[in-house]
Amino acid sequence: MPFAFHYAARSDVGMVRSNNEDSAYAGPHLLAMADGMGGHAGGDVASSTVIAALVELDDEALGGRDVSQALLDRILAANAEIGEQVRDDPKLEGMGTTLIALLRARDKIVLAHIGDSRAFMVRDGVVTQITKDHSFVQNLVDEGRISSSDAHTHPQRSLVTRVLTGANDDEPDLVVRQGRIGDRYLIASDGLTDYVARDTVDEILTTEKDPGECADRLVSLALRAGAPDNVTVVVGDLVDINRTMTPPTQPQVVGAAAVRERGTRPIPTTPAAKAAALTAAATRGDREPDDGVMLAEEGPRSRRTTVLRVAALLVVTAVVLAGGSYAAYAWSQQRYFLAEQDGVVTVFRGVDQTVGPVALSRAQYETTIAVEDLPPSYQASLQSGIAVDDRAAADARVGDLRVQAAACRWARTNGETCRTVASTWTTPLASPSPSPSGTATPSGTGAPTSSPMPSPGRTGVPQPSPTSTELRS
Repeated sequence: MPFAFHYAARSDVGMVRSNNEDSAYAGPHLLAMADGMGGHAGGDVASSTVIAALVELDDEALGGRDVSQALLDRILAANAEIGEQVRDDPKLEGMGTTLIALLRARDKIVLAHIGDSRAFMVRDGVVTQITKDHSFVQNLVDEGRISSSDAHTHPQRSLVTRVLTGANDDEPDLVVRQGRIGDRYLIASDGLTDYVARDTVDEILTTEKDPGECADRLVSLALRAGAPDNVTVVVGDLVDINRTMTPPTQPQVVGAAAVRERGTRPIPTTPAAKAAALTAAATRGDREPDDGVMLAEEGPRSRRTTVLRVAALLVVTAVVLAGGSYAAYAWSQQRYFLAEQDGVVTVFRGVDQTVGPVALSRAQYETTIAVEDLPPSYQASLQSGIAVDDRAAADARVGDLRVQAAACRWARTNGETCRTVASTWTTPLASPSPSPSGTATPSGTGAPTSSPMPSPGRTGVPQPSPTSTELRS
């Protein structure tokens, strides 16, 4: 019986963070999620390094006796690579990452786990947590010193006792589980499990049929709960590809691993690249000697399977042709812009355009900056949208706008004209600046001109988290 995962992976930076330290991967054989820690010390580097090391396992047809060792070997190699990166760059000292990986071989699921990220399984409508946190609070629960309910509010609940840091003794727990058709797996970072009640998570897992819609709802609920941390989920249903619609074969890479261009081995993130890799393997008919384990796309050499294989190749061809469009869309989702929404400055992810009925942007968060508090030139800029390269630049622009709004309020309170103050940002629109006599004169370059009044301090700019290999950033 040919098994495969029908999967979806989603990640969001959360309501407070300026960068995403989570990384995740979902494919026909492999589901994996890593929650990096260390803040600006490189949590994104650690998580993307581990995920990148595991990707090739998704293309391999490993036998049951080989798969556990293969998974462990890749994890230990990735951990050693983290250690080398820290030695090469002292600024990365203190980085680390949790990891949960589910690797399928035939009907067996090998689970690797280290840290406080969590994995759940749905079987026959019952949701079970299949990992135990490697955390200080979990140790207190195991010792009977606090209850499970106390653990949710314990002041040291973010203290983890085991993660991948590059140390020689970092090693995950490995468990082999029996898989069944119809099983659903969820891997989640604490950005979900710390902010969405367990019974709510269980309800979504058991009622949403499609993995993608299930993942979308879980992330949305975490954001509505105000989750300040990165939120990442991977949902995978174990299916029989001979009895169900063909599951996706293009992997989904999200979070830091999807955007980092240096510090990790290449990950095939475009549909065209991964389709080519999977198609090549399927065409060769690669198998492990003597164990008959096939790629997820392979089934018995029947006429029906041959027809399905030809249809799959046609689909792959279409996907390759669409690769350029996908790449353009992926690029747009790495951009940000600021605009007015409901009278306040709002940060959007994407570009301010639509393609047919599809909007290429969505609101990330609303600020408390009233647009009417800003100088007219800034208000005009917001009407057309202030484009920036990334989330960090968007957060910096928000900080500058807070300065301008505070200056305007101060001026109006003192009976003066609202005017721009010294700023690190050159406004996109050329605008008049008040002269000392009160007569507006062109600024020439369009940059906000300095005012004799003192510039208010910057507020609202996200600050880096403390660095520690044990304190969740």
